[in-house]
Amino acid sequence: MSQADIGLIGLAVMGENLVLNMASHGIGVAVYNRTTSRVDDFISGRAQGQPIIGTHSPEALIAQLKKPRRIMLMVQAGSAVDRVIEQLLPLLDPGDIIIDGGNSNYQDTVRRTRELTEKGFLYIGTGVSGGEEGALKGPSIMPGGNPEAWPHVKDIFQSIAAKVEDGSPCCDWVGANGAGHYVKMIHNGIEYGDMQMICEAYDVMRHVLGMEPAEMAEVFAEWNGGELDSYLIEITAEILAKKDDESGKPMIDLILDAAGQKGTGKWTGIDALQLGAVATAITEAVYARSLSALKDERVAAAAVLQGPDAQPFTGDRSAFIEDVRCALYASKICSYAQGFQLLRMAAVEYDWQLNFGSIALMWRGGCIIRAQFLGRIKEAFDADSQLANLLLAPYFQQAIAQSQSSWRRVIAKAVEHGVPVPAFSSALAYFDGYRSDRLPANLLQAQRDYFGAHTYERTDRPRGEFFHTNWTGRGGDTASTAYNV
Repeated sequence: MSQADIGLIGLAVMGENLVLNMASHGIGVAVYNRTTSRVDDFISGRAQGQPIIGTHSPEALIAQLKKPRRIMLMVQAGSAVDRVIEQLLPLLDPGDIIIDGGNSNYQDTVRRTRELTEKGFLYIGTGVSGGEEGALKGPSIMPGGNPEAWPHVKDIFQSIAAKVEDGSPCCDWVGANGAGHYVKMIHNGIEYGDMQMICEAYDVMRHVLGMEPAEMAEVFAEWNGGELDSYLIEITAEILAKKDDESGKPMIDLILDAAGQKGTGKWTGIDALQLGAVATAITEAVYARSLSALKDERVAAAAVLQGPDAQPFTGDRSAFIEDVRCALYASKICSYAQGFQLLRMAAVEYDWQLNFGSIALMWRGGCIIRAQFLGRIKEAFDADSQLANLLLAPYFQQAIAQSQSSWRRVIAKAVEHGVPVPAFSSALAYFDGYRSDRLPANLLQAQRDYFGAHTYERTDRPRGEFFHTNWTGRGGDTASTAYNV
């Protein structure tokens, strides 16, 4: 191979596997890693015999690339990306393309796209999801940035991406500047919600029904054959069935209950607050991880704080397990509804032309949240591209209607037993709030007007007219300006 089609910097797990994926599709790749021994180990090991060139410096990497040069960065998000870009720019020509494939904050991608465009370079910030296996066999790829760059990377990205049943790639252009990384951020936020909801289903079955891991593994495997069919349900069944090689105990019982997080779920919650969107299921999942991390405090609290004295479950176990399945599905629908509503609000705020059906397709395969369910979401947006909320689509209306009684029973039973179900219950509260034509915000507005003269609208006057009441008789007629942050 005389020159490579693309260069990649960063040979950690995702980088290595993306390179091997590209090579398996006949794409020539030149690679560089700051610790050059990793390059040598890779070339003499997994990459041996592949169309992959190892290099020991950015200069050597650039020299191996066809023009326009395409360089993909798989380095830690944040300042490390900026440092690598600074190293590369003096070595590049106008029109060359830098691709950030890490979990960067979309605001950094907005900035980098602008800065590099001003200097004559093309920039892509792309979300890549699927973990180690996905990177090797076909991930979901969500590119955004400078649209002039897309034709130069489209064939590479779509060839290595996962494919759905009809052969469509789980990769398409998302939108300008930070749109690709924003969509990846929402993907990860939804992933947080999915994982927490599955954990709550597990916790209810464990502590309300007293089920053992092997028995729950069979339940999750059965669920994976129906409408909950997904990667996360599939691996949950495998996790619960796994036994420790040394002790023979269920592996799940030997894992400490203190969860970590990388930040994308938190970013989703922060952006929802900034835009005034409702993402309670996602943010509750983030809070659940934060609470789990307080392991020592929880152990101390468990010794002194008493919960309900719940009686052993005496009902129909099979029927209740089906209730748990329905509660999980209904909660999942609400979480995705919130995620797509946040995408819609972001598209307006940042002037992105997002195709929600295309996004659902990109998530249909390869990524961590891949699921049969996403096909239903694509159908909903294909039928109505202006759909305000997934809950309003006929399929999801029917699904919620069929699941609602089970959903409420599971949450009630969890409360009786003192089993925390923050994602289940916040999803139900969102559903009940969204379907309410009158909420207690009228009292809230009265309170705001009472102490701060913040004004209110009236039910007997047109929207957009604001009024103030002198509630105590001691205030004046002057009101605060009416605005929402």
